[in-house]
Amino acid sequence: MAWFKRSKQNISADSQAKDSLPDGLWEKCPDCGEIIHKKQLEINSWTCIKCTHHFRIGSEEYIKVLFDEGTFKETNKKIRSADPLEFTDTKKYTDRVSAAIKSTSLHDAIRTGVGKIEGREVGMACMDFRFIGGSMGSVVGEKIARLIDKALKDTFPVIIISSSGGARMMEGALSLMQMAKTSAKLSQLAQAKLPYISILTDPTTGGTTASFAMLGDVNIAEPKALIGFAGPRVIKQTIGRDLPPGFQTSEFLLEHGFLDKVVPRKELKSTISTFLDLIL
Repeated sequence: MAWFKRSKQNISADSQAKDSLPDGLWEKCPDCGEIIHKKQLEINSWTCIKCTHHFRIGSEEYIKVLFDEGTFKETNKKIRSADPLEFTDTKKYTDRVSAAIKSTSLHDAIRTGVGKIEGREVGMACMDFRFIGGSMGSVVGEKIARLIDKALKDTFPVIIISSSGGARMMEGALSLMQMAKTSAKLSQLAQAKLPYISILTDPTTGGTTASFAMLGDVNIAEPKALIGFAGPRVIKQTIGRDLPPGFQTSEFLLEHGFLDKVVPRKELKSTISTFLDLIL
């Protein structure tokens, strides 16, 4: 025998209303669980309106956040990776690249170009984690090198926004060579006394961290970004001890002198402009 029964039939959680909501209009904050309309999220620079959690965003969104409207012009858009090692794991590398191009509308894990930030011409290279985990392959190194060459010719500062899982294993040593290549190009930029601002976002790891991401005249990170070389599990096994709280977060790195500033995304544009005013 039931302990109670409904006085009215068909009591529900308004399933018809739920079914009538279009897909993809809402995002749930992974930190606080707040449900946010996508338009509201965009207006708030893709940060949570309740707890300020910074959602991962792509290069197109960073262009909207940083550059004066309509000023950014992309360069070297259609360069794409070859397959010199004829690499195959669960699928052919060529097939993996083609699938990534189709799903992201990018040709590799970085977008480069030139635009204006508060009226000043600036070159930017922005990595995109959606493209094979933002991995650094030959194209990433080449596009950064070409952007720096253009900056040297036209005398403008450079910003690189990093979001990467590290070197692209499918290109082997050719991927690792990009660490030296980009570092050498940044050295030329420094010799020409042109500023380089590095912005580290969640996540910035592996060979990217070990090269251009940490070589800025000013190194900035977004709040609570994961930044490191090896993963915490590997480090713990290597040193044989527990890691301190908050290890490999941007706040931890700031406290220990690896960063110059942790800046909320909504303040990035004004902060970059201020630093450039001070340097130039």
